[in-house]
Amino acid sequence: MENKTMSTSFQSEAKDFNEEMKLTQNTAYQPVVKTDTSTEEAMYSDLHDYSDYQLPKANVKDTKPPQQPVQYTVGKKSFAAIIILLVIIIFLLVAILVLNLISKDTFMSTCTSNASSNSAGLTNSGNTAINCNLSLMQDTMNSIIQQIMVHANNTNRSTEELLQLLNTSLIKDISIPTAAAVNDVLLIVNELLEIQNGSSLFNIRLVSCEDIKAAHPNSPSGYYYVNSRNTYCNMGELCGQDGGWTRIAYLDMNDSSQNCPSGLQELMTGGIRVCRREGDSAGCRSNIFQTNGISYSQICGKVAGYQKGTTDAVYTNININSAYIDGVSITRGSPRQHVWSYIAGYQSNINIGSACPCNTGATSTVQSFVGEHYYCESGTNSAPSHGTVYTTDPLWDGNNCPSVEAPCCNGTGLLWFFRDYGNATITDYIELRVCGNQGYEDEDTPVQLYEIYVK
Repeated sequence: MENKTMSTSFQSEAKDFNEEMKLTQNTAYQPVVKTDTSTEEAMYSDLHDYSDYQLPKANVKDTKPPQQPVQYTVGKKSFAAIIILLVIIIFLLVAILVLNLISKDTFMSTCTSNASSNSAGLTNSGNTAINCNLSLMQDTMNSIIQQIMVHANNTNRSTEELLQLLNTSLIKDISIPTAAAVNDVLLIVNELLEIQNGSSLFNIRLVSCEDIKAAHPNSPSGYYYVNSRNTYCNMGELCGQDGGWTRIAYLDMNDSSQNCPSGLQELMTGGIRVCRREGDSAGCRSNIFQTNGISYSQICGKVAGYQKGTTDAVYTNININSAYIDGVSITRGSPRQHVWSYIAGYQSNINIGSACPCNTGATSTVQSFVGEHYYCESGTNSAPSHGTVYTTDPLWDGNNCPSVEAPCCNGTGLLWFFRDYGNATITDYIELRVCGNQGYEDEDTPVQLYEIYVK
């Protein structure tokens, strides 16, 4: 009766394990506070202090305080937790065998003195029999664990199939002699380890911030160690959408520890640090931000910059691969697909060909690939001068749009842009380019910050 109860209990536990493995909230998701702080984390530690460019309250509900870095050991390399669960199951099987051994006094034989022998039995001494069989079980367990560790990366089988194999094995019939039962354990484990191709157990997909949010709805915004790297997750609302955003690009020159990325160089003007195009020549300076395999269907981000000199807004006859605007171009993938354009107009209170196309009575137009996915603003209400950076009126913030430029400040969520691609599954990299059709001495749009998320 006791052995039957143990068998029923094991099947119940196996069923519970099967249900738990279906959930994204598993033991591999348990947070462990990291005791060291990486250079990247220190670089971004003041993220929440930059209130000047916070999303309007209608669009941002991330009021949770910053947290210390958290380690989530999940992703392609998170085999350890699953292996431990399999080992626990094996230990349960061995426990059944031990109970069977103690309760059955009918199986008696002699332990051989040959240490390399693969057989074991019971002598007339109960203690001797138990010790002999426990030694065999220990050797068997060591062999099983070693095989699991060696083959874990190649094991492919769904959780349901694994549990079915265990539940339907002859192990559940505890009347089987111990040696035969142990052999059954080895056969089952070997079968599990030899199955290839199509696994959902060990070939776990990459984990996004959205996955963490789904598994732990109360997770705060902050750094998480996932997919073998530190990733910043915004768990609050962005761009009118629920949290779980994975950040792929970030710069804030208000932070003295940060430097301009490749292709841009620092410029200090009016006490403000910005990044201008590197090299005093026409064209775009590019930075590419990888998603590292994480798929997405939404992009949310913001850019802040300034007008320098005589920016000319749009160049209608220029394609997406060249300097089609004076401003910042955001695209994805190759060939480039337009995401958003941040455009710098010539002057805010007049309508000429180089003024913003969103002005009342504008005479300029954007290219067809841009459509309505752009912001445009000028940083000055008077005729601009070469070499002057107009720091009193940051671009694209929805403020100080007088006269004919007023419609340009009506965009929802300025500075933030948002693109939703529906049911599409996208893994394209995001590219940010600072563009100008003249050298920076004549015109430029140096950037002060940018921030891009995907989900």
